Amino acid sequence: MERTEPRWRGGACCSRARRIVAGCLWLSLAAVSAAGTRAVSEVRPPKLGYSVSTLPNGLRLVLHEDHSTPIVNIQVWYHVGSKDDRPGRSGSAHLLERLMFTGSKNVQPGQHATLVTGVGGQADAYTTEDVTVFWETVPSEFLPMALWLEADRMASLRIDKAAFEGAREAALEARRMRDNEPYGRLSEIVNGHAFTAHPYKHPTIGTVAGLEAASLDEVRAFYRTFYVPANATVVIAGDVDPGRAVELATAYFGRIHGPSRAVQRDVPAEPAPKSPRRLVVEEGWPLPVVVVAHHVTFDGHPDSYPLQMASKILSDGPSARLYGKLVYETGIASSAAGISQLTEHPNLFYAFAVVQPGHTAAEAERALVQELDRLRTEPVSERELTRAKRQFTRDFVLGRETVQQKASVLARAAVLHRGGVGSVDAEFDLFQGVSAADIQRVAQACFAPNTRMVITVRPRPAKEGAE
Repeated sequence: MERTEPRWRGGACCSRARRIVAGCLWLSLAAVSAAGTRAVSEVRPPKLGYSVSTLPNGLRLVLHEDHSTPIVNIQVWYHVGSKDDRPGRSGSAHLLERLMFTGSKNVQPGQHATLVTGVGGQADAYTTEDVTVFWETVPSEFLPMALWLEADRMASLRIDKAAFEGAREAALEARRMRDNEPYGRLSEIVNGHAFTAHPYKHPTIGTVAGLEAASLDEVRAFYRTFYVPANATVVIAGDVDPGRAVELATAYFGRIHGPSRAVQRDVPAEPAPKSPRRLVVEEGWPLPVVVVAHHVTFDGHPDSYPLQMASKILSDGPSARLYGKLVYETGIASSAAGISQLTEHPNLFYAFAVVQPGHTAAEAERALVQELDRLRTEPVSERELTRAKRQFTRDFVLGRETVQQKASVLARAAVLHRGGVGSVDAEFDLFQGVSAADIQRVAQACFAPNTRMVITVRPRPAKEGAE
């Protein structure tokens, strides 16, 4: 489901103030840009203060105190995503996300969202390859209500036949909408062909076959396995008293029974590619797409930071290499980008181009490969590296404006990074410390021709007699 931001008046006012602060920081970055990379790294955003504790039942609690506005964001991150779907049951994690809004022992179907919006708050959820996340943003005096709602559905979700069939139909409709969206399946096509063993090959939204094959008993078992305290991290960020927040979380979540040990997983590793691959697929898209993909490391690995800098150099802004070369200079593509797809397990880095009429897929492939090879054969310029670091600093600052954003970055570090929640601030220095030599070294290791996969997606020919 889609992420949304709080929209009530108090939050908007504070958001404007934060944007002014962020704008001042951005102006200071511009002022020192002529002094090079070192000057950029000296402009430091404030660190996030936080505390971490673990309840006896294994649930992890992360707190961040921010009294700038009288609101609080609560997030519950379950360490389960589409990579945990059983073979033949693609979409189980997505289906469970939808079922979490169909009622629990003390909450009627649809009442969760009604209670939150009734006090001026917002609630939503989303699923990724690695996690399923539920969140509320409410006025701070309603923190007890939000925690109680989350604890009640963790402990006593209602999964009956009617709820299951309704949630499955909603998931199938989302699947059909994705199928009808031009270019909406691009990442699915890339992942589906790039991975042969690891479940990252399956789409997070699920497949029609997987969703239709799911049974009520299987979904209940999925819930009992993964929606347990020891597999959950609760983050509370905003206008809270830390001591009171711990008391409330302990009162509501601490009494939920479940195994205190971590969930056991058996996720097959993806074998390293040993030879280049090339394939052609057809989709009902208006223009061809060319993708050049390589397997890379996981999120938080030391090499992931040069990869993300490479992505910015290739794609961030109209003057970036791919857009500048393929769109502005040659007109080969209507759009082009490089994506560093970093997740809990090793994933992909891929560059793609939507081919303009009058040009060929072969032209687009040569141009994409040329730009990836440039990263391997020559160091990026100091000007490009400095700009990429300024862009990262911009994203770092603007990505921590709201209490919801702060809670999200804390949870991501706590759940997905092997270094734990401490990486939430340590990453700033890791990015600023990336050198041109680092980018070239990682490009040489990751973008070798013998590991390259090229996918050409051709428009499907119109059927004879079709108008």
